[in-house]
Amino acid sequence: MRTLIQNGTVVTHAGRVGADILIEGEVVVAMAAPGSHDWTADKVIDAAGKYVFPGGVDVHTHMELPFGGTYASDDFETGTRAAAWGGTTTIVDFAVQTIGEPMMDGYEAWRAKADGRCAIDYGMHMIVSDVNDQSLKEMDILMGDGVTSFKLFMAYPGVLYSNDGQIFRAMQKASENGGTIMMHAENGIVIDVLREQAIAKGQTDPIYHSTTRPPITEAEATHRAIAYAELAGCPLYVVHMSAKEAVAEVAAARDRGSNVFGETCPQYLYLGWNNLKEPGFDGAKYVCSTPVRNWEEEHQEWLWKYLATNDLQVISTDHCPFCMNDHPTLGTQKRLGEGDFTKIPNGLPGVEERMRLIYDGAVSDGRMSLERFVEVCATTPAKMFGMYPKKGTIAIGSDADIVIWNPEVTSMMSVDVNHMNVDYSCYEGKEVQGKIELVMSRGNVLIENDTYLGKPGDGRFIERDTNQYLI
Repeated sequence: MRTLIQNGTVVTHAGRVGADILIEGEVVVAMAAPGSHDWTADKVIDAAGKYVFPGGVDVHTHMELPFGGTYASDDFETGTRAAAWGGTTTIVDFAVQTIGEPMMDGYEAWRAKADGRCAIDYGMHMIVSDVNDQSLKEMDILMGDGVTSFKLFMAYPGVLYSNDGQIFRAMQKASENGGTIMMHAENGIVIDVLREQAIAKGQTDPIYHSTTRPPITEAEATHRAIAYAELAGCPLYVVHMSAKEAVAEVAAARDRGSNVFGETCPQYLYLGWNNLKEPGFDGAKYVCSTPVRNWEEEHQEWLWKYLATNDLQVISTDHCPFCMNDHPTLGTQKRLGEGDFTKIPNGLPGVEERMRLIYDGAVSDGRMSLERFVEVCATTPAKMFGMYPKKGTIAIGSDADIVIWNPEVTSMMSVDVNHMNVDYSCYEGKEVQGKIELVMSRGNVLIENDTYLGKPGDGRFIERDTNQYLI
């Protein structure tokens, strides 16, 4: 199968150029100026007046994650299909180790959930919930299977939490085997005290989810994680950063020459306390951790600035949806926390909306160039987690993961048009500039003419290399 995409403006992190792209099978085999060749193809796609982007790479999703007595409402089939609708052609999800169980059991369980069901290509990170001699050895085994990143939690005591000694031991192992440590950086011990005190005072509404996780608890944990990573000599990637004070710690470490990196998510760029304070229990829609922040403290604008200066390198979603009303098979989800915000499942939907939200806020609003948009949404995440140049760019030899984007029209955010398996959108009614007109994964057209053409199992597991973004 030969496919020719012609007359478009091809945009990569390195620049933009008017070019035709020839695809044979799954990969890009040639690029040339429009009209400068005599290529023939089985399928010709005219991209005149449109941008041709590399497919988005979302390196932080949680399909089917168990949390708070329920499960994330998107499974690997529905979640990856929704990702494709949103222009994302690669995800990296998280396998979870259960405390007291071998890490490999968790990895194999997550592979069983995903294999044969994904619409797009997928990799796995490993959540290390129980650092011990066996799990440290299993980190080496997983590196050989292409799982080259390991996530630890400084939050959620008694569930996912690791103490400082466990964190440092895992970092030492990553320093030995070339892995990257990912960190949920919040001081969970202090947060639990604040949560208990809030409930004792009758402060039970969703807004208190954020007030009991103040910015200092994120900044302190980030500082501590960086110190341990610098001592161990391993790369550190701090996930879902929401507080400007925490990102300042990353910026300072990078100025020292440390391999420390930061990720943020659309919710932290767009949502805030005004959402958590919505009438009734509607604020529960926006409960996630780290929390969305107080608009008046200007966290959002600082995050945009840190993205522009490369002190934040990646925008992912932390996609982990839970329904507001009862799910047909999973039952009660967000409403588990009515009357007690500590019982609201932490997480929100976003895998379908990321690319359009960031294009609108970054490119249309003049905060970033087209090239930087591609960099934070595709190229850098692919480099950070060992998938470049097969993923994250358009170049000869790269996988033909391609999005054709019409910048001249607008599209609407709404649960009525979304494809995620959840009953609300955090951005309901928001009109954004730009529309995705075609999505291709390894040369296979998944979305065209507002129609889904893919099927479960189109996606393949990616055995990833080590971090390609090290200083």
